[in-house]
Amino acid sequence: MTWKIQAVTGDLAGQEISIERDMLVGRHQSADIVLQQAEISRKHAAFLLKEQALWVQDLNSSNGTFVNDARLENAEALLQDGDIVQFAGLKFAVLQPAEAAAAEAQPEAASAAQKMNDQGMPELAERDAGIQLSRDGMPQHVAVPKPAPIPEGTDLSAAQPEPAPAAEQPAARAEQETEQRKNASVGLMTVVAIVILAILAWLFLK
Repeated sequence: MTWKIQAVTGDLAGQEISIERDMLVGRHQSADIVLQQAEISRKHAAFLLKEQALWVQDLNSSNGTFVNDARLENAEALLQDGDIVQFAGLKFAVLQPAEAAAAEAQPEAASAAQKMNDQGMPELAERDAGIQLSRDGMPQHVAVPKPAPIPEGTDLSAAQPEPAPAAEQPAARAEQETEQRKNASVGLMTVVAIVILAILAWLFLK
């Protein structure tokens, strides 16, 4: 796991520095993290890694090393994610490794899931305790939702729309067409008979 610090003030503002081992902070060129400001001592402080935890130690600097505005007096301080480390007037924010943050979040999620598992679903008897059943096994005293209220001004006596006429059945239509054809044939034969009789009568009277 790699801790990081991010410069908050100074010329390095916004830059991130990885802390992968014990590292010296100071103005001297031999330092691992070189800070050129005059208020920084040649060997100002040191970052220490102990069992994946990050510590900072002041090395008897002239202008002091601070953690969250608290000055270290030749002592070490354990750092946490989001802490502000200050060397004289330069401030750095501590960034926890992503692996460590994920490891911390995982137990919380696991504990929540375990709690739900321990509680479990309520027994059937508990869920049905408040419901009374009839001899037929039907629930009794179950509230029935009320119908929606009728809007004001609605005329309940208004005539209901007449149902649409049923479609004429194909069989009835066929029968009706057959009857019409029969009537037409009878009419035609009657006309022909009248014409023939008229011709015969004219011949006899001639």
